[in-house]
Amino acid sequence: MDADLDDKLMRAFAAGDAAAFDTLYARHQAALYRFVRRLLGSAAATQADEVFQDTWMRAIQARGNWRSQGAAFRTWLFTLAHHRAIDCLRKSGREVSAESEDGEAWEPEGDLWHGWPDAAGRAEDQAFWRAAGRRLLDCLDGLPLPQKTVFLLHHEDGLSLGELAEALNVGFETAKTRLRYAMSKLRGCMGAYVPEGARR
Repeated sequence: MDADLDDKLMRAFAAGDAAAFDTLYARHQAALYRFVRRLLGSAAATQADEVFQDTWMRAIQARGNWRSQGAAFRTWLFTLAHHRAIDCLRKSGREVSAESEDGEAWEPEGDLWHGWPDAAGRAEDQAFWRAAGRRLLDCLDGLPLPQKTVFLLHHEDGLSLGELAEALNVGFETAKTRLRYAMSKLRGCMGAYVPEGARR
């Protein structure tokens, strides 16, 4: 995504150009909605529309001073959604914990990805990958919110560890540890899923 274009669009919107907002919305709505849905998980999926809409409303209300956050528009928008999702989960009585991340993340032995079918291969291979994609979403749903957040921001939005730390207001090592734990848990979860018959 072109951060400079987003900056120009947000400035134009703050100056009264409604069409600039329409362009911003078109550029980011699909990724933001996907981020919100995955962040809330299946337990709070019914609240995704509310969080999504409220995030855009907050962006509209803050249009005059959003640059004070010091982040690219897209990162700022995703951070707004993250905070709104946490509020939503807390209001619905769901626990939002940082979870203890002391010690070493579990690392499975061997290469759990070795021998998986070719994603661009035969129809059977493509069916495997569709099922694996559904399994990955289930695995992602099982992550604690802090780990899920850093994983999604890193892989969906392409934030570096430094940008993650800044956006989430945590230390660099904390962001790094959360991402490492998320990757470890996802590898283990996905590796356990792969049936022997699917390996080559």
